[in-house]
Amino acid sequence: MQKITFVIPSRNNLEFLQLAYDSIRRLDTKHEVLVLNDASTDGTTEWIASQQVQDEYLITYHNPGPERIGIVGMFDKGIEMANTDIIMAYHADMVAGPDLDKHILKHLKRGKVISATRVEPPLHPDGPEKMLVNFGIEVEEFEYEKFANWVNNEYKPKHGKTETEGIFAPWCMYREDFLAIGGHDELFAPQSKEDSDLFNRFILNGYKVIQTWEGLVYHFTSRGSRFNKHAGGGAGKNSNEWLQTTTANMNKFIKKWGTTVQHDPFMKPIIPPVYKKGVIINNTNPRLTEALEPWFNDDGLAYQDIIVEVDGNTFTQQDFQIIQKLNDIIKDSGEIGKFELGNLKITINSLKEYQNELIKINEKTPTK
Repeated sequence: MQKITFVIPSRNNLEFLQLAYDSIRRLDTKHEVLVLNDASTDGTTEWIASQQVQDEYLITYHNPGPERIGIVGMFDKGIEMANTDIIMAYHADMVAGPDLDKHILKHLKRGKVISATRVEPPLHPDGPEKMLVNFGIEVEEFEYEKFANWVNNEYKPKHGKTETEGIFAPWCMYREDFLAIGGHDELFAPQSKEDSDLFNRFILNGYKVIQTWEGLVYHFTSRGSRFNKHAGGGAGKNSNEWLQTTTANMNKFIKKWGTTVQHDPFMKPIIPPVYKKGVIINNTNPRLTEALEPWFNDDGLAYQDIIVEVDGNTFTQQDFQIIQKLNDIIKDSGEIGKFELGNLKITINSLKEYQNELIKINEKTPTK
């Protein structure tokens, strides 16, 4: 079997990381496990040292801190360090089900990204792309044998299919395919919306995204930052750290892509066209300016293909909804010229689309 490097950033997640590591070592093939220790203070450093004495395929990178790097920098560092041609972006709060690697690898080819199916406790709403089955919310409640028995003897894919199109962690691909588009965009460091940005770029670069319903992981759900108890969160409780970064990074995502994150029910990205848009705000106020800022480019009206004129005295929630959907509206019915939508005055000078210019971040080349 081909070898995989499981790339696992971890910050103060030792109890979950130990389960993740043990589950990967239960697989028939001894794959490379690369743990990126992001300034942990919970004993992760000492545990890694003890494991490396007996496991030559456990590789590590330590950020001494005290500030975290975040999963954006850590995933990219790990994938660059990987010694195998195939990498899997894996979270520390995931437990590999039996034969996960075999089910992933039988689908994997160059130009494909394969995601496992997540089995989760009821901390997030159910969705068509995952299984909601409670094998424990905390580590001490989890029994691997019970989970493995369910996978081997009771589990049936939700939709009766062995694969669907979609992408989310854990995802597996050829290392060179990842490096070909420059990895994660550091705009979204330390974390939040970095994966949605990356997945958009996979799709635009022509990669096929497949979810296998045969390869499973148990996902304790968002324990890295959102529900991390060391960051002020807990099971189902958002940390302030996550709330701040997710709000800021959603605005960055909107600024870059001209839309909020969009995907179909199976988590396949939907990517509207990207245009260069500028805004003129008459009779503005600080609240209106702040609300509109992410939806338009910053490099001056002379450099924009589309100009939207807004009047703060007449601006409504309906007008704001139009702005949020403006890229789709222009794609469907736009043509060069001037027109009005609601209270908005819109001038289209060019319908050039720019989304393909967002695929690559830099010219990284594969290194060993």
